Amino acid sequence: MRAREGPFLGVDMKTIAHWIGGREITEPEARTGPVSNPATGEQTAQVLLASDALVDRAVRVAAQAAISWAESSLSQRSRVLFALRELVNAHLDDLAGVICDEHGKVLSDARGEVQRGLEVIEYACGVPTLVKGDYSDQVSTDVDLFSYRQPLGVVAGITPFNFPAMVPMWMFPLAIATGNTFILKPSERDPSAAILLARLAQEAGLPDGVLNVVQGDATAVEALLDHPGVAAISFVGSTAVARHIHQRATAAGKRVQALGGAKNHAVVLPDADPVLAASHLVASAFGSAGERCMAVSVAVLVGSDGDAVLDQVGEQARAVRVGPGRAPDSEMGPVITSGARQRIEDLITSGVEQGAHALVDGRGLVVPGYEGGFFVGPTVLDRVTAAMDVYRQEVFGPVLAVVRARDVDEAIALINASPYGNGTALFTSSGEAARRFHRGVRVGMIGINVPIPVPLAYYSFGGWKDSLFGDRHIYGPEGVSFYTRAKAVTVRWPVRDEASEASLAFPTAR
Repeated sequence: MRAREGPFLGVDMKTIAHWIGGREITEPEARTGPVSNPATGEQTAQVLLASDALVDRAVRVAAQAAISWAESSLSQRSRVLFALRELVNAHLDDLAGVICDEHGKVLSDARGEVQRGLEVIEYACGVPTLVKGDYSDQVSTDVDLFSYRQPLGVVAGITPFNFPAMVPMWMFPLAIATGNTFILKPSERDPSAAILLARLAQEAGLPDGVLNVVQGDATAVEALLDHPGVAAISFVGSTAVARHIHQRATAAGKRVQALGGAKNHAVVLPDADPVLAASHLVASAFGSAGERCMAVSVAVLVGSDGDAVLDQVGEQARAVRVGPGRAPDSEMGPVITSGARQRIEDLITSGVEQGAHALVDGRGLVVPGYEGGFFVGPTVLDRVTAAMDVYRQEVFGPVLAVVRARDVDEAIALINASPYGNGTALFTSSGEAARRFHRGVRVGMIGINVPIPVPLAYYSFGGWKDSLFGDRHIYGPEGVSFYTRAKAVTVRWPVRDEASEASLAFPTAR
């Protein structure tokens, strides 16, 4: 990171550069974007925004590195990943601090983000077993058949602002473990975590050019989507952008996994513990200021006793301590930008105007000493209907919409009517209801008395419907499949001088 003249403040400020071929790279006369601390609203750095030429340079460097990295032994890759695991663990607080300062989430939440990314590195350490092929002896007379998987080449990841460390770690460890080289395009809003991860990978022994970071905006994204040297694209972000990326990249012949938006419902049945259910609803809705794709944004209260749960939700929501992420007593930080704050508050206002009741209203929150910060307080809107904007749109902020349902079947129908299918949860003490629920909802990730059902690294993460474009989920077994393609080899070793019959008929086993 170098200091140079900043176009926004007219003073020297930190500049966050690209990382290509094992070193920081700058472009003369490059466009830049602001990086701010959401808790104060102040710009703290500027990030370079890549041109088409810079993206092409990164692809060419990655393609050159792919020649030797694809031929590296599984033992070598595993050793690098084990070393990376140790380094990320040792620098967990450094990564968490960077995330806190650029994203705004509280330190405990940032540490949890890094830990969940670290789990994928740990999973990727087992690459020798993850890419094992199959062998069948004597499938036909004197013929054997085996299969194995090979890397795609250069692959790219386009990652969101809300998890600047975790989502990249959901992608690049498996990509490089399986023999690919990787180009990471992080969000330009909080780009520093990506550079720190690249430095740690180099320190772990990863050869230069295997992991590269291209900072940028839509220009860099489109260049990666169109570049013939990029074989696959992984993406996490909004549904509109995910759909665009899937269409454009597949049209260019690339393999694509594009994870989109969400509208996650949590259903509370009358037999659930109201205090327990409410505490989980509040934690899931307001953790990270609601800026999680797995956040619960809709509470579905079933039956006539829903007010008991709602009273607890309101009480606990009012008690959430909102403040800067580095403050020890903060439980929830700001949202990412002033524009995000305005959009969230506009949706709250729209909900109230359309008939919802603001049980807890977080609009206009000012944190003393941080008056310039982008804060929105926890908000609970009761009597929300499926026709309201605050229900139909992904709020991506600390807003919990409360709707009512007569029974579990009506709740299932409500969830299935949503265009999204990322995550959902059910709070109950009934095994029969739980089984009916998880079999009936058209959603990719389901929690039973678990509000944020993010699978562990040895499973895979992904939604249904408009929450995923492409046929493979991220990390886990489907991640290994995504970053590799299979070969099947049929072999005969005839005995020397032995006559071998051949036929023009289609070959069959004999």
